[in-house]
Amino acid sequence: MSLIEWADFEKVELRVGTIVQAKPNEKARKPAYVLTVDLGEMGLKTSSAQITDHYEPEALIGRQVLCVCNFEPKRIAGVKSEVLVTGAHDKENSVVLAGFDHQVPNGTRLL
Repeated sequence: MSLIEWADFEKVELRVGTIVQAKPNEKARKPAYVLTVDLGEMGLKTSSAQITDHYEPEALIGRQVLCVCNFEPKRIAGVKSEVLVTGAHDKENSVVLAGFDHQVPNGTRLL
């Protein structure tokens, strides 16, 4: 692991958003959902996420997630992915979403 300076960390816009829509991405080679995330003053952003192992679309609605907001948008399986929804792999290599114990305002930046 290489060490970074505090200024490097500050460059990453990690913000909290609430999933307001989730549907299967029919064009994806690996199962994925197209998510619409409300990031407060930043507006609604789209993400394609391979999170189908642990989550059903309807259960994702209203869930707060942590997003990287300052990557260049990337076209993924026909979807303009504007943010990266973060998580970690479990022992079966399935994604578990990063989240919060209590609600925080959409758009709040990670400290």
